[in-house]
Amino acid sequence: MTDNEALTEDQVGDRVAGLLLAAGGGRRLGGRPKALLEHRGHLLVEHAVGVLRAAGCARVHVVLGARAEDVRARAALDDCVLVDNPDWEQGMGSSLRAGLHSLTETETETGTGTGIGALAALVCLVDQPGIGAEAMARVRAAYRDETSLVSAAYAGVRGHPVLLGAAHWAGIAATATGDRGARAYLREHEAEIALVECGDVARPYDIDTEADLVHLE
Repeated sequence: MTDNEALTEDQVGDRVAGLLLAAGGGRRLGGRPKALLEHRGHLLVEHAVGVLRAAGCARVHVVLGARAEDVRARAALDDCVLVDNPDWEQGMGSSLRAGLHSLTETETETGTGTGIGALAALVCLVDQPGIGAEAMARVRAAYRDETSLVSAAYAGVRGHPVLLGAAHWAGIAATATGDRGARAYLREHEAEIALVECGDVARPYDIDTEADLVHLE
């Protein structure tokens, strides 16, 4: 495929899986897991899954950590692949590794169909409700093949979501430590990243502290 050959919507949907990182314990929120915060009548984890689905991701893997059993019991996460990260306290890097591993694992399984054909992951964070389906869909639409690296940009500055082609998963997992996520790998491969401006349709704030709760509706 050349850069000028656009994939159909169905082709992109088959090849790009949503990967939601939702394991954080909300240390600066008094220990309230971010996945269980409420926004627009839904838990944040439900809201984020809905955004990924609205952006066109038919398959969504959700990485859980802090109070994972409570999240499983309270959240409506039907048809999602739920991934437990027992090392969630080590930071976002451990959740990214767990999520990418779950995609790799389902690629090789037979009979489940949960990951067959996914050649890229559209990665988003549970605590960024200001990033909606339009921004997610823009980044997802920039997928070309398993070598794709795509990032949303806000006034030219990289942010979430990011699309990680499967050819990069092993390299990303090897460098994803602490709270850095894919940052180290993306810094090394800066020239390969396609930036998609999303500042006109999204606000990339994080829900990190009590003061940030004002953003929830």
